[in-house]
Amino acid sequence: MRGVRVPARAAARLRRRAPLPRTTRARRRTVQAVMLGAVLALAPATWTHAVADSRLRTTADVPAQDVAVVFGAGLWNGRPTPYLAHRLDTAAELYRAGKVKVVLVTGDNSRVEYDEPDAMRAYLTERGVPDGRIVSDYAGFDTWDSCVRAKKIFGVDRAVLVTQDFHIKRAVALCRAAGIESYGVKVVEPHDSVFYYGGVRELVAAGKAAVDAALRPDPHFLGEREEGVTEALASAH
Repeated sequence: MRGVRVPARAAARLRRRAPLPRTTRARRRTVQAVMLGAVLALAPATWTHAVADSRLRTTADVPAQDVAVVFGAGLWNGRPTPYLAHRLDTAAELYRAGKVKVVLVTGDNSRVEYDEPDAMRAYLTERGVPDGRIVSDYAGFDTWDSCVRAKKIFGVDRAVLVTQDFHIKRAVALCRAAGIESYGVKVVEPHDSVFYYGGVRELVAAGKAAVDAALRPDPHFLGEREEGVTEALASAH
């Protein structure tokens, strides 16, 4: 009986394929390397959980603080995306309940046609938060930048952070690393495709967060000290 002839292209692919470990020791080392890689990949996420777990609250039981920080989450046609709108709804609820006196909205305004903080401010005023109690940070390009600028530019020492549940632990960990005594109020979302995408993205983002917390780089744009939060708090008394 004649053997089956292997097509030339298939044979080439077989030759290029990396050989599997042949000995027990080699297989054990391969498994150990894979396990080590998995541990290293999950270590930053474990760090954010360890730092933030005890600092998470609800709108009802979060300790009252002077400032709430709301992180940007994108715009659609100049208006907050649903995820950002839900963050702002929670911040408005905190303000109405007397849990916070001032809301610091921090987001991206790197382009003239894209202005997250002003869109966030407009949304909050539509829901009853006075314009004078809202402060805008136009250079909150990522979570670390927002936390550092809240501390160094706006003088925030204590804050309630508002964001989705898949992001809140990283936000609390980074703001605490930046010197802000933080509590987190998580916004619960339905587990749709956007939620799961955010959860997967957090595994990667946690790695950057760990590096930022360790090296403490300056934000993309630092700038001069601003008195917006101080003035807004003065008007609240």
